[in-house]
Amino acid sequence: MEERSPTGLELVRTPSRSPGPVPEHGPVWNPGVSRRLLARYYLPHRHTTLQGNACRLLRDGVEAYPEMLEAIRRARRSIRLETYMFVTDTVGELFGQALAEAAERGVHVKVLYDAVGSWTSRKSFFEGLRQRGVDVRAFKPFSLARGLRYLLRRDHRKILVVDGTVAFTGGVNIAAHWAPEGQGVAWRDDVLRIEGPAVHELERRFLATWRMMFQDRLSRLQRRIRGTFVPEPGPRKGDVGLAVLSSRRSIHRAYLHAIQRSRKSVLIAAGYFVPDRRMVSALKDAARRGVEVSLLLNGGKSDHPFLEHATRAFYETLLGAGIRIFEWQRGVLHAKTAVVDGVWGTIGSFNLERLSLAFNHEVNAVFADPRLGRDLEDSFRLDCGDCREVDLAAFRRRPLWQKAVERVLYFFRKVL
Repeated sequence: MEERSPTGLELVRTPSRSPGPVPEHGPVWNPGVSRRLLARYYLPHRHTTLQGNACRLLRDGVEAYPEMLEAIRRARRSIRLETYMFVTDTVGELFGQALAEAAERGVHVKVLYDAVGSWTSRKSFFEGLRQRGVDVRAFKPFSLARGLRYLLRRDHRKILVVDGTVAFTGGVNIAAHWAPEGQGVAWRDDVLRIEGPAVHELERRFLATWRMMFQDRLSRLQRRIRGTFVPEPGPRKGDVGLAVLSSRRSIHRAYLHAIQRSRKSVLIAAGYFVPDRRMVSALKDAARRGVEVSLLLNGGKSDHPFLEHATRAFYETLLGAGIRIFEWQRGVLHAKTAVVDGVWGTIGSFNLERLSLAFNHEVNAVFADPRLGRDLEDSFRLDCGDCREVDLAAFRRRPLWQKAVERVLYFFRKVL
């Protein structure tokens, strides 16, 4: 049976195709519906998409790091790397060596790392990179004199742009946390590899942050008057339309809009999940409409256990609304991805919690594409096979001390 949406697009109603923790469903939209119309339906009107991108989903550092390093080694003109954590461990040393070699062969290399996120890293490591020609700088070094708000506003983005032609963005930092077991601790995460016009937008976001941090007001004014050189958007490489969002509120709005427009499924993987009231309301409303709403969250091995307890304070209301919750059992879940109806999706650095919404510099790629959406959906369902599903009746029988901890941390959720 077919139904028409408010925008006139044709919807397809099909039964679930397979059993399992999170059953698959058939396509929600007819194959003939254009990607531009899908973007118009799932994205807020102000979120314009750049067409003509080729995108590939990379799982964990196992797939992301080799491709990122290969791009750096092939660089001929420029490398822009922005990351929250640049840790001086085996992975950090590997990237440092590749970046230094690129600088030594004449590539213009800029690296921006967050001072708080990389506080354990050796200063001598970064100084060694500078001596070899890498322009590496810290975002907002630790300073009590500038106040608490200065400390809280961190650069949480993960962007690598090489030669203005290929870019990587997602949740993976430069650290052995994301390396495979035996070489690291195998944190679960996602990265999107992009070729096409959206690469230009990611590079613009990097350069804007660099200018904001390291140029005085006069230099910025002079640059504005004469214009800033940024490579022109590259040629079309594929058929994926991407919106690059770097405003915290625009990313949050994109989540809410897509969930409110959902017809069949809402699948969210969130390493850190302390949603605001609007997000909780949108998820519950979707579940009540008959949409399959499933959350993939940390299951007792988070690197922020206090935050995990605050997350569990939401379980009863979510489970009671018919939302399914799966807890990741293999180490730490760090992913920040979502897919709606197998069509709309987002991958980036934005967490569904207070710091991302109120303070951090973030960036997410948002798309409306059936093929990429199916890849992200398949990845989510694969992950659920390594999870424990939370049962409401069993959850209500948890120890009293655990309930008390959850309530206390829920009260302090805005400052965790």
